Amino acid sequence: MEKFDISRVKLDEKGLMAAIAQDYKTGDILMIAWMNKEALEKTLSTRKAHYWSSSRNKLWYKGEESGNVQEVKSIYIDCDNDAILMKVNQIGGAACHTGYRSCFFTEITPEGELKNVGGEKCFDPEKVYKKR
Repeated sequence: MEKFDISRVKLDEKGLMAAIAQDYKTGDILMIAWMNKEALEKTLSTRKAHYWSSSRNKLWYKGEESGNVQEVKSIYIDCDNDAILMKVNQIGGAACHTGYRSCFFTEITPEGELKNVGGEKCFDPEKVYKKR
């Protein structure tokens, strides 16, 4: 069996690749974020999701503030070696920083209207996140 070679991963001009988190039980897409090489290495070694925050210009461990950790059950790389799909166990119920289970809680209807399909919030972000 061929071994994974991280040097073959194709990063964009900012040194990043897309990383999709999917609930391993339901198949629901929870979120998309960015990984750099360090985030991918940390995720592979710890089996906990790590991402790169462009807005904060730093590596972040998913759940470091909220406690909503993503335990990685399996990791897939796409055929172009430029995107990651992780099947995760979402601890704490919410993947989205706005308090919803998934970041994809707004539908664009055929009429062009926005419809909230996310249900109830799992937490209040005002109470969970520190002031930045």
